[in-house]
Amino acid sequence: MKEKILISACLLGENCKYDGGNNLRSISSFKIARLAEIYDLIAVCPEVLGRLDIPREPAEILNGRVITKDSHLDVTENFNLGAEICAEIALKQSCKKAILKERSPSCGSGEIYDGSFTKSIIKGDGVTAKKLRRIGVKIFGESRMDALMGEYYV
Repeated sequence: MKEKILISACLLGENCKYDGGNNLRSISSFKIARLAEIYDLIAVCPEVLGRLDIPREPAEILNGRVITKDSHLDVTENFNLGAEICAEIALKQSCKKAILKERSPSCGSGEIYDGSFTKSIIKGDGVTAKKLRRIGVKIFGESRMDALMGEYYV
């Protein structure tokens, strides 16, 4: 039986990104196929799980709150709900690792956008990354996923 691992659904090509697209181009199809040979991939989108629409306004974290770009809506509760559901999935599926979309206000790990919507980056974690880390899930961004393939990577 393969180890289960959470992965941002947008990285697998699911059109759940804020603009209705996906982030499949962030990872080569070879790497995804290789990961799927090693792990059972459990696709999640915390923002959709948090009851946000597709498409939706882009959002960033500012002063501890998740705020949308144009209407300045506070969607923190939606992000918290999505994070909580992802944590429940991780616990139920015994996921110890996750590959999450870098710099996202949900999934970013170590770096996120600063809330100015100018693509400026600061140190920090997205809402879901923070929640998963608190329950012991090790977070990998898509640029660091090679570490998950270890000796299996060719």
